[in-house]
Amino acid sequence: MSKRILIKSHKGEYSVTFDSSGIDYLDSNPIEDALYIVDANISRLYRSKLQGILNPKRSLVIEATESNKSLDKFTDYIESLMKLNIKRGQPLVAIGGGIIQDITCFLAATMMRGLPWIFYPTTLLAQSDSCIGSKSSINSGDTKNILGTFTPPNKIILDINFLSTLEQQDIYSGIGEMIKVHAIDSPESFDRISNHYDKILSDQKLMEDFIYDSLLMKKKLIEIDEFDEGPRNIMNYGHSFGHAIESATNYAVPHGIAITIGMDLANFVAFKLKISTQEHFERMHKVLDKNCITFRDTEINVQSVMYALQKDKKNTKDKLRLILPDHEGQIKIGLYNKTDELQQIVEQYFTIH
Repeated sequence: MSKRILIKSHKGEYSVTFDSSGIDYLDSNPIEDALYIVDANISRLYRSKLQGILNPKRSLVIEATESNKSLDKFTDYIESLMKLNIKRGQPLVAIGGGIIQDITCFLAATMMRGLPWIFYPTTLLAQSDSCIGSKSSINSGDTKNILGTFTPPNKIILDINFLSTLEQQDIYSGIGEMIKVHAIDSPESFDRISNHYDKILSDQKLMEDFIYDSLLMKKKLIEIDEFDEGPRNIMNYGHSFGHAIESATNYAVPHGIAITIGMDLANFVAFKLKISTQEHFERMHKVLDKNCITFRDTEINVQSVMYALQKDKKNTKDKLRLILPDHEGQIKIGLYNKTDELQQIVEQYFTIH
């Protein structure tokens, strides 16, 4: 029996259905009148399985790059959909990872004052985290995720078989977000995924179980704070530093791995500011370091990290909003002064690690 999760949202209830035949069903039972927005890499990898969908009269194929979810690209997407004779009420179906999700969600929210949309997440990061929660995030200029909407999909079909064609760094990227939500849930949940870390990489059933658990943990937060006005902000653990690292490296570090480094850096900052302890930093560092080890040699300019950190949209006028662990290892939200001490701690972290 397929696993199924129901999510409550301001637009009603939507579902995540785990379906290991999702790829095959997608092609053999195309959704009537749907227009498909497809990751170009998925188009290349699954062309033989998606022949009915990859039709120029039904689909828009987009390379899943950060630059392609910038606002200035949307004129082209809208014109392409207009050439496909899109009509009000016609569903959009996203097949891809977080970038394709962001593009489709933003189009669904804004075209014709709202279109239904369906999501087939194909990356571990999208399957275990971003597929639920309603958000779209769009870049403008050099500012990441400054635009967006809260527009939940009508339904999500999750086929774990898509993960078989992912590169290893994309698996690590998704696991980074899974680690994040487990750390937020409780120190015990973090220890559980940490203890199973090596086996997750080789055991598909265990991977699916942890994806399911990750979504249940996130569901608890998004149902009480769908619009990110309070408790849900904690889901940004690792993201202030992570987004700054992405920006500082021109996205050379994949998102979930940047978030992994961001969590480790947040824990180090908390330890050095005496908000948390060295014990909690070291307890989490073992698995966090393992998950980002292939990118430890990437050059990261501290000045660029600090510049990007201060532009984070979660900040107040004169304080940084950071999410850090406390002395018990619980993840908390706080406001911190933009001090030279913080920069020195960040420099120390990158010197050591």
